[in-house]
Amino acid sequence: MKVILLAGGFGTRLAEYTEILPKPMVTIGGQPILWHIMQLFADYDHKNFYIACGYKAEVIKQYFLNYPALNADFTINLATGQVTTLMKKEIDWQVSLVYTGINSMTGGRVKRLQSLIGNETCFLTYGDGLADINLDDLLAYHRSHGRMVTVTAVRPSARFGELEISDGQVISFQEKPQVRQGWINGGFFVIEPEFFDLIVGEDTVLEAEPLEKAADLGELMAYQHEGFWQCMDTKRDRDLLENLWQSGKAPWTR
Repeated sequence: MKVILLAGGFGTRLAEYTEILPKPMVTIGGQPILWHIMQLFADYDHKNFYIACGYKAEVIKQYFLNYPALNADFTINLATGQVTTLMKKEIDWQVSLVYTGINSMTGGRVKRLQSLIGNETCFLTYGDGLADINLDDLLAYHRSHGRMVTVTAVRPSARFGELEISDGQVISFQEKPQVRQGWINGGFFVIEPEFFDLIVGEDTVLEAEPLEKAADLGELMAYQHEGFWQCMDTKRDRDLLENLWQSGKAPWTR
């Protein structure tokens, strides 16, 4: 099934990296977070990707153009330019890179891919969030209810410790617990082709008019994911993901 990846934003809250890189190209364990997200989909045999590029699109395009060389050992004869591959990691992804404008909003980027996706159900997600989500279960849930859109709902960990207090006494102390008071949009959507028609144009914010309209129509369902989920909005988030990878216990890998 086709997978849309939103990779065009400016990533201003991660300015330590995004002055020279688009946020989806900030690395975790030596590979862009975009690659990690794509690997998650590939693990479930979804390998046909449509990347909506914008800010510093050339960096993403160069990465995939050079992917075979960057991920292989080879010998090069500098006199002739002949390259002999010694060892390479086989990868069978099909990656379409589409420039969707420098100032387009998230909905506008999705709209620009409508003709490429066609009359098919597809996945849609952001280029900066990782999870241990079971995509087979997500897709099965979407197909079971028959509505236009499924959004993955998550409850992220709080940034600070949580105190439960009664009459001045601390009843419980939890260091960075999972947020209990509500669910948030964790990305990892499944959408039907009719959803594209709810997007007006380039200035449309995906999370505003289209999804609000789908909800008003009774066409938006939530797949509640209780497991690991982490976005990469700040350097602190990036360092957390890097530490998980280096520990050998990255939850998003199978």
